[in-house]
Amino acid sequence: MNELGRDIVLGKVPPQSIEAEMSVLGAMLMEKEAITRAVEQISEDVFYREAHRKIFTAILNLFDRNEPVDLVTLTEELSKRGELEEVGGATYLATVLNSVPSAANIDYYSKIVKEKAVLRGLINAGTAILNMAYQAEGEASEILDQAERLIFGVIQRKVSRDFVPLREMLYDTFEAIETLYKDKRAITGIPSGFIDFDIKTSGFQPSDLIIIAGRPSMGKTSFALNIAQYVGAKRDKPKPAPVAIFSLEMSKEQLVQRILCSEARVDAIKLRTGYLGETDWPKLTTAAGVLNEAEIYIDDTPSISILELRAKARRLKASHDIRLIIIDYLQLMQGPAKSESRQQEISDISRSLKSLARELNVPIIALSQLSRAVETRGGERRPQLSDLRESGALEQDADLVAFIYRPELYRPERAADKGIAEVIIGKQRNGPTGTVKLTFIKEYTKFENLTRTEE
Repeated sequence: MNELGRDIVLGKVPPQSIEAEMSVLGAMLMEKEAITRAVEQISEDVFYREAHRKIFTAILNLFDRNEPVDLVTLTEELSKRGELEEVGGATYLATVLNSVPSAANIDYYSKIVKEKAVLRGLINAGTAILNMAYQAEGEASEILDQAERLIFGVIQRKVSRDFVPLREMLYDTFEAIETLYKDKRAITGIPSGFIDFDIKTSGFQPSDLIIIAGRPSMGKTSFALNIAQYVGAKRDKPKPAPVAIFSLEMSKEQLVQRILCSEARVDAIKLRTGYLGETDWPKLTTAAGVLNEAEIYIDDTPSISILELRAKARRLKASHDIRLIIIDYLQLMQGPAKSESRQQEISDISRSLKSLARELNVPIIALSQLSRAVETRGGERRPQLSDLRESGALEQDADLVAFIYRPELYRPERAADKGIAEVIIGKQRNGPTGTVKLTFIKEYTKFENLTRTEE
């Protein structure tokens, strides 16, 4: 059965433009530059007609091998693949070539083809959502989450793909390695603003799940907010990287106060009580100017469910292209209703966050409490991986686990510990573990790089 018969839905032919598809392929046969421009915008999946997908793939194979791309070489390539007759033979290829006068409008043709594919994707998603709703298998909230995932996939023009051969990925990998070799950049991900920490981690990598853990009052929230300030504010960067903060413990007003006092270096108690000095106002005004240009988005829904968080994150990714997500904190989230125990619930949340990080291709920083076992331990009571509260799945799912530790809370008599904080990297999937020392200024709720003279 041909495409028109196969894909009729509700008595209607799905959106498509055979003419635009032929024009794209014809332009690619005319000029190599047209191939480059087409590849940047479309893939074989956007073509409605199966024959056009095969022709497109054959052209790309020739192009990848740096061989000439014309009617003769394309005919030979399809013949070798046993697909020449399936696409309509050499006669149809000639028709495709003659369907367009020049390659000048390749971008416009590609846009038409892509838009038709998006419309078909919406129809497919809508049909799937309709079926899920009628079948009603599972909770309504879970069906809604699946529906949003389908729609988001269309928005992002994502297409489910099969296994990818290693040879197809080697070229891109070598290109990335060559770029790193030439640039000699130690930071390949999103920097935190803490120099020694970034050197050890190379920055927060897309699709990574990062767990920042610590006992109460260690400064987990302050550390995360300081990262958000650095990433989300413009400062000396060409433009800020949008950050989403899901605050389950503090209200958005409290969060903004913390960010403001940290940025302005104004005592948090003074800010909270209103006992500000004359020198504080200029600092606050300057800080407000910096933060006014920042792209930081805050959601303070208490006890947010993983389903709701995923839905909001997808929408924010689509509307503002967020580059980093911060969650404060993980144990306050609600997992799926079907979880048998709290430990299982945390495991489900952890896996869902890792899945979301991969889906959106952004790093997710999730703050986590540590178990009380730390307090019963003798000595310096330094946290370790086994202290992660309620679930070993956090350690398993996380790409990076770091602990915030302030020795002065346990050894107040030692002057050398005053104002010193340690970020202990307990696990890093693709890098070293170790400890980074920072300065913590409690009255500003602010972490800073430790100067070399202080070490």
